Amino acid sequence: MNRDWTTVELLSHSRHDWLNKVQLIKGNLSLHKYDRVNEIIQEIVIEAQNEARLSQLHTPQLAALLLTCNWNNFSFQVDYEVLEASTDNQNIINDSLALNWITSFFECLQQTVQEFAENHLSITIERQQKAACFFLDFSGIIKNRTGLVEFFERKETLIEVIVHECSEQEFSLQVFLPYEE
Repeated sequence: MNRDWTTVELLSHSRHDWLNKVQLIKGNLSLHKYDRVNEIIQEIVIEAQNEARLSQLHTPQLAALLLTCNWNNFSFQVDYEVLEASTDNQNIINDSLALNWITSFFECLQQTVQEFAENHLSITIERQQKAACFFLDFSGIIKNRTGLVEFFERKETLIEVIVHECSEQEFSLQVFLPYEE
């Protein structure tokens, strides 16, 4: 899961993603769907802004994981949003703690969701006063809800998990990660 990408692999995946976006724009232009072209461009701008805010969180390992996670062969797609990022050095998220929890969570999710289903995970990161809050929302097909619930109920040092909903089709939770001391 925590793969070291070579520069060529990174550029290749990035180029592939950009070519897909350009092809979407070209296809919609040829169909004279100018409203859809504007929507695609707006989606690209929002994605770039989120990538920039993610990079400003001072969490290089976590940022690398989230920026490249959809290049892995997961049975789920991930999107993320960073609500607030600051360039100051106060309230720095513990990068290794965040990386370890998210990596373990991705491994658990991979084992508990149905392969080849439309599984989608949204992660929203918000820096709050006492901790960073990760909102996780999933929709898709969960084949092993018990394994997922057991993962959520594990007591991790320093990490607080609050489950709001967990069914066979979706879950939503908050994960609070403390700032570095």
